[in-house]
Amino acid sequence: MVKMASSQVLSLALFTSAIAFHLVVANGMFSDHMYINWGAHHSWMHGDDLQLVLDKSSGSGVQSKGTFLFGSIEALIKLVPGNSAGTVTAYYLSSTGDKHDEIDFEFLGNVSGQPYIIHTNIFTQGVGNREQQFYPWFDPATDYHNYTIHWNPTAVVWYVDSIPIRVFRNYQSQGIGYPNAQGMGVYSSLWNADNWATRGGLDKIDWNSAPFIAKYRNYRPRACFWNGPVSITQCAVASLNNWYTSPQYSQLSYDKQGQMAWIRNNYMIYDYCKDAKRFNGQFPSECFKPQY
Repeated sequence: MVKMASSQVLSLALFTSAIAFHLVVANGMFSDHMYINWGAHHSWMHGDDLQLVLDKSSGSGVQSKGTFLFGSIEALIKLVPGNSAGTVTAYYLSSTGDKHDEIDFEFLGNVSGQPYIIHTNIFTQGVGNREQQFYPWFDPATDYHNYTIHWNPTAVVWYVDSIPIRVFRNYQSQGIGYPNAQGMGVYSSLWNADNWATRGGLDKIDWNSAPFIAKYRNYRPRACFWNGPVSITQCAVASLNNWYTSPQYSQLSYDKQGQMAWIRNNYMIYDYCKDAKRFNGQFPSECFKPQY
């Protein structure tokens, strides 16, 4: 079990309060923007509240009614409490097809008293293998926390409670894939992944603890709607409507870089760019590029 010393907790509290920008609380209606696409017999959505359920009969999931190219997607999520081993709560953007683009948050459950793992990944043209993982610096099952994917022509940024934890910059001009030409829908699901999710599949789901419930509030999509190939240009052009193209979103501020460095130095547990054994020393090209 990973525990923080009281001094470490205080340091994080002082650090985030000193330099964090205001927490952007999502405000929207799940029922206006999303629908339950599987497991509807035991899940629930009303107004700006959503519950996804996993039991022996089925997991469950939702998807957005529209698709997007660039913008900010956020929601408040409270993960499965207690013994969540073998469960995965996924929250991600994805296009369709074999050569799909995808930007992931996945929350890997664990046995009671052990920390969740925040798993992130990005796919371009069907190719992923860009995983980074973190322990949360809070208990994500006792309260709602804001998870945001910010995506523009310059970079993808993953935020937790307005703190950036990862950046993937656009180096397409140098032959590195970037998700900028396919509309992506928003998805979330709760499902049985006990063949791999917890300690490589060693810890299985305890069905005596079912049903497993993940709770959501205040889904907020502030993004450019995909309207076919014309959106590749329309959603990328710098304009007032495309607020995410303004210079302030092209690079993390000094304070934001400091926040992210602190999290990555203290809570990052896996980085594909440091896994020499996996890539036999031949790291992906982006691993040699500055990301922020």
